[in-house]
Amino acid sequence: MKRIYLDHAATTPVDPAVFRAMKPFFCERFANPSSFHTAGLEVQREVIAARKNIASMINAHEDEIIFCSGGTESDNLAIQGIVRAHADHGNHVITSSIEHPAVLETLQRLHKRGEIELTILDVDEFGLIDVKNVVKALTKKTILVSVMTANNEIGTIEPIADIGRAILQYRKEHETAYPLFHTDACQAAGAMDLDVTKSHVDLLTINGGKIYGPKGIGLLYVKRGIKITPMIIGGGQEKGLRSGTENVPGIIGFAKALELVSKRMEKENARLSALRDHLIAGLLKIPKTRLNGHATKRLPNNVNISFMDIEGEAAVLYLDAKGICTSTGSACASTTLDPSHVILALGVSYEAAHGSLRFSLGKDTTKEDIEYVIRIMPDIVKKLRHMSPVNLDMRYFESATKK
Repeated sequence: MKRIYLDHAATTPVDPAVFRAMKPFFCERFANPSSFHTAGLEVQREVIAARKNIASMINAHEDEIIFCSGGTESDNLAIQGIVRAHADHGNHVITSSIEHPAVLETLQRLHKRGEIELTILDVDEFGLIDVKNVVKALTKKTILVSVMTANNEIGTIEPIADIGRAILQYRKEHETAYPLFHTDACQAAGAMDLDVTKSHVDLLTINGGKIYGPKGIGLLYVKRGIKITPMIIGGGQEKGLRSGTENVPGIIGFAKALELVSKRMEKENARLSALRDHLIAGLLKIPKTRLNGHATKRLPNNVNISFMDIEGEAAVLYLDAKGICTSTGSACASTTLDPSHVILALGVSYEAAHGSLRFSLGKDTTKEDIEYVIRIMPDIVKKLRHMSPVNLDMRYFESATKK
């Protein structure tokens, strides 16, 4: 049975070209880049070249790129590093209700400990944050705003550049350097232009596992001049902000992966958008279904549908038996059976959120794959609804539009 992988938002396979670029740095060019001998200096030059390459692709300077172990560490370094380095100015942070747990749970924990005051802004029924609400929430004590570029579950693309401009205007009017602006762009990499100048961000998170690069590698962009407190102390690597011997194969692979997805982005976005829209149209023909997220302001590879009266986890298992890999939401929250906080934030009912499925397409996804999903999904939904004791009215879906 053919395996159809539609969980690229969780992680992607390593591109063969990326793997080839990484291979020499495991067994042949294995030296520590901090070593002073020839072997170490040769590896150091490769790391420097990778850093420069990545910086150029997001319109940053090479010294603004801090390598770390992935998106979660990057988000934590951005949040905890800014909160602790700028505590003398204020302790107020603003975020949205649909952030990744690496952001939201970190902030909630800091709030519970009394380190920060936290404002969590609601989104609309499509998952969009209102720039005006961000501005209204700003105070003299606000030191950080963290809003993701694109949501990992519903694919909605947030108005990051507009938020950035509003923050710049606030700083100008109040003659202050605050708040700083961070965005988690892990899902957006490879699908959107991540020019840090155009988006007006001060800190940005990306990881390798979402762009056909290796897992266990990510970066935090930190704009020049911004003070940040490190979380990992030791040998002083990464400008002293993230100590520990560099993951050289990961860094090399990360740079190659970002280069490849950037080159292919325009053509691949058009191809995936067509497949995405075809899948959405096919699945919405099933009665009592709802598209989660914005219809057009969404990632080209993301389809998130709620099917009323079924359990999403059961649907994942049925699809897996048919050779299809998908998910109910964020892979990082898959250890709990609670409904997605992202879907609930859209205003739908607890029951509707329980029946949500995320299909995330990738570079190997074909039209035949999409047709297969459209063909088998109605029968799976029918079977699960037949077994379900729940039979709810569609008004539970309509609640979002009446917020």
